[in-house]
Parts: sequence; structure tokens; C-alpha cells
Amino acid sequence: MTALHDSPVDPPPVESSGFDPFPAALSRAVEAARLAASARYDVLDNPPDGAFDRIARLASRWMRTAYASVTIVDSDHIWFAARHGDGIPDRVPREDGLCSSAIAQDGVYVVPDALRHGPAADNSLVHGDAGIRFYAGAPIVTADGHRLGTVNVFDTEPRDSADIVDVDVLADLADIVVDELELRLSALSTVRDEQALRTRAESDTVEITDYAAVLQRTLLPPSLPRIEGLTLASHYHAVSPLQVGGDFYDVFALGNDRWAFFLGDVQGHGAGAASVTSLVRYTLRAAALHQPDPAEGLAELNQVLMLDPTQKRFCTVLFGIATPDPRGGFRITLATGGHPPALLLDPDTDDVHEIRSTTGMFVGALEKATFSACSFRLAPGQTLLMYTDGITEARPDGRTMFGEEGLVHFVRRRLGRPVESLVDDLVDLIPGLRPIDDIALLALGA
Repeated sequence: MTALHDSPVDPPPVESSGFDPFPAALSRAVEAARLAASARYDVLDNPPDGAFDRIARLASRWMRTAYASVTIVDSDHIWFAARHGDGIPDRVPREDGLCSSAIAQDGVYVVPDALRHGPAADNSLVHGDAGIRFYAGAPIVTADGHRLGTVNVFDTEPRDSADIVDVDVLADLADIVVDELELRLSALSTVRDEQALRTRAESDTVEITDYAAVLQRTLLPPSLPRIEGLTLASHYHAVSPLQVGGDFYDVFALGNDRWAFFLGDVQGHGAGAASVTSLVRYTLRAAALHQPDPAEGLAELNQVLMLDPTQKRFCTVLFGIATPDPRGGFRITLATGGHPPALLLDPDTDDVHEIRSTTGMFVGALEKATFSACSFRLAPGQTLLMYTDGITEARPDGRTMFGEEGLVHFVRRRLGRPVESLVDDLVDLIPGLRPIDDIALLALGA
């Protein structure tokens, strides 16, 4: 049996001729490191731990005592991480705890009869209502040597030294507590790492979303121009706020009452598609200024895309020129580059007509791609609707595509409505379609 020590946190003194190998400064440093280790395991002031409760029950059963506990020694109190037996508080002042002495020992600390064992007789747990007489405790020592607390058994009846056997079991149980603490620490570290990654991911998501939104705005006109006799409406639906899409549209003046417009879709998403979208947009703007035929503008765009070795993406485009018609409305010349047909909504005939040129290949896919244009009158009351295939390829039920027939059926029921109202209805429709691709809409109403 090991003797009690009056100084519970200092290492046991070593006899020598007046030389103290553990000065006060070193003792304070050891205690500070011990408290830091205790904080690292994050076991103070937490609800009882089921694993520690089982250890306390096992210690009580093995040592045949009424009480057992697993404790953590803090700076000013002893916290009971597990308690077995009635009436044990959840914590006691450090000066009242016998385990304050136990953590200073190299082995199991045993007190057969506390009333007859020096300083222990003055302990409040001994001479108070608890009436503790027998005590045994093993220090919980981490792999790096910090003594966090104890595994204890105690009883109200003293014991003869000859009856105290197998106390080394407490040391084994203390080692199990250390293993459990390490597992908890590993799990806690994993959770903290995951939380940090989640926080970083959320922060990155916000930042990426902001970047994507800013970049997307640079690929679309900030607003549509005002054109006398022509009403315009548009909408862009991004399937993901984290990615820049490849859909685009624009309307701009050419001078002399001529206006150019286009709508299209670059293959793919992300930064690569965005770079091609930017190239397409500015190439078409430049081509419209010196190519009176929009089909020639698409041919020029095709040549630019084919000559650029840094990109391997194609696009589909509707590219048109609008000029006022002497009879009213506008004369539209529309070239197709592999894009779905535009829809002409005609309330006079109560019908929706597909508008497309006779030929029009993908732009940027073949060096010798050919394009053509068609010309028609957009009469007063009529609307020309252009769209990207994100709306027709959407699958509202997860299986069947909405399709061009679904779109035609939807807009036919809205013949004669103002352009803004038509586009607003389509905007309301889109979420229910559950699209998996971006959608661009551009409508012109005479």
C-alpha cells in the first residue's frame, strides 16, 4: 500500500541532501500541462458516459464495494464522469477528494481505513455524512504521461490489508478509460475536421456562387434596349448557382433602324463554356456590323471557332436582323445554326408556327458547315419566341421530356397575351419542369 501525500499534485519527493528535484515552478508547469490535456479530451461538464458507467460497475463488482466512480480532476474540483452507488454527487471540491492524492501515485493508491490513516482522517468524505472508510484508486494516465483522474472504489466499512486483493484490476480499468478517451478524442477530432471542412465548403460555395453570378452577368446583356414598335422580354434560368452556363442571348442596335438579336447554347457548362460563350457573343456582335446576312455572320463565327486551337466546343444559335416593315410590324431575317426552331405565335390564325431556315449545322463542329436564313414579317400582335433546349429536354415526371410539342401546347393557350406576360408564365412553369440544363428565353412582340 502506498502512503498518502500532503501535496496532491506534486510528484513524490526524492530523498537527497537538501536538493529538491521538483521545484515549485516545475510543479506548476506539470499541473498546467495536465489541465491542458484534460481540456483536450473534452470530458468535463459533459453528461455521464455509458462506457465509463460500465467501468465503474465492473470495478464495484470486482472489488465488492458499495461505491465506484471514474473521476476527472480539474483545477478546483473533481468531476465524476461515472458513478456507481447511491448518493454520490456529480462533483466535489478538489481538496475534499481522495483521488487528488491518488493521481500523485505511480500505482494503485489504497487506504484500508481512512480514519486511521493520517491526513485522510481529515477529509470531509471520511469524517462527514459520506463516512468513507475504505478507498482504492488507480490514476488515469495518458500515453504522454498526464494524470487526468482516477478509477476508484470506496466503501463505508474498513478492510484488513489481508482482504485487499486484485487492486491491480483498477489499473487495468484505468487503462481502458484511457483507450476510451483516445477513441473519443479521435471521433471528436474527426467531427471537428468535418465541421471545419463543411464550414469551408459553405464559405467556398458562397464565394463560388458570387463569382458564377458575376461571370454570368457579363455574358448576358444588363438590360434589353427600347425599340419603337417592338416589345422585348427575356429570362435566364441557371440550373445551378455554382456553375456558369453556356446559354446566351443579346439584342443590340446596328443603326439605320436595324436591330440584331441572337440566342444560343454552347456545349457544356463551367469556365470552358463561359469562355466560348464570351467569344461567340462578341464575334456575332462584330459580324452583325459588317455582314448584312445573318447566315454569313454564322459562317464567320464558325470559322472563328474552328481556328481557335484552345477550344473544342460547338454551339447552336439563332441569329436574326429586325427592321421596321412599311406595312407595320417588323421584317425578320433569321439564320439557324443547329438550334431548335423559333416559334411564331399568331393570334389571328389561332396557331403557333415553327420558324427555321432550310439548312443550319452546328456552329464550330465542322469546318465546312453551311448555314441559311429565312425571312418573314412579324405582324402587329404576333410574338416570336426563341428558347434553348433546356426547357424542351426537361422531364417533369423524371421520364418523359416536355418536348417541343409540350412547349407549343403551352404557348398556344396564351396567344394574344403581351410578351412580358408570356415570358412570366414560362418563368413560372420552369421549376415544375425540373430542368437539368440551363434555359434562356427571348421573345419579340410587334
